[in-house]
Amino acid sequence: MNFLIVLASVPDGRIFGLDGQTLIQIGAQLLNLVILAFFLAKFLYKPVRNALKKREDRVEGELAQAEEEMAKATGLKLEYEQKMQEIQQERDEVIGEARKLAAETSRRLIADAKKDAEALKERTEANIALEWEQAETEMRNAIIEASALMAEKIITFAINKEAQDRLFDETMAGLEGTRWRS
Repeated sequence: MNFLIVLASVPDGRIFGLDGQTLIQIGAQLLNLVILAFFLAKFLYKPVRNALKKREDRVEGELAQAEEEMAKATGLKLEYEQKMQEIQQERDEVIGEARKLAAETSRRLIADAKKDAEALKERTEANIALEWEQAETEMRNAIIEASALMAEKIITFAINKEAQDRLFDETMAGLEGTRWRS
C-alpha cells in the first residue's frame, strides 16, 4: 500500500519526485557515505591493509626461507651423492685390492702346496727306492741262504766222507801255494 501512496505523490511524466527534500536526503546520504568511507579507511581499511601487508611479508619471508632451505637441501643432497660416489669408488678399490690379495695368496698357497706335494712325492719315491733295495737285499740274502742250505743238503747227500776229505785236502793244498798279503 505504501507503494501506491508514493506512486500517487509522483508528478505526471516523472519516474520519481525530485524535490528539495529528496535532494537534501541524497546530499545527507552522500555525506554519510563519505564520512563512513573516511572512518572505514582510517580505522578499518588501513589496519586490515597493514595486517594483510604483514601477512604478505611473512608469507614472502617464509617462501624465501623455504627456497633457502630447499637450496640447502639440494646442496646437501648433491654433497650426499658425491660422498656416496666417493664411498662407492673407495669400496670398489678396497674390493679390487682384496681380490688381488686373495688371488696372490691363492697363487702362493697353491705354489707352496705344489712344492710340499713334490717334496712329499720325492721323499716317498726315495723311501720306496730304499725299501725296494732293502727288499732286494733281503731277497738276495734269503736266496743265498736258501741256496746254501740246499747246496749243503745236496752236498751232504751226494758227497761221502772220502770225497769230502779229498776236497779238503785239495783246497788246503791250493791255499798253501797262495801268498798272503800283509
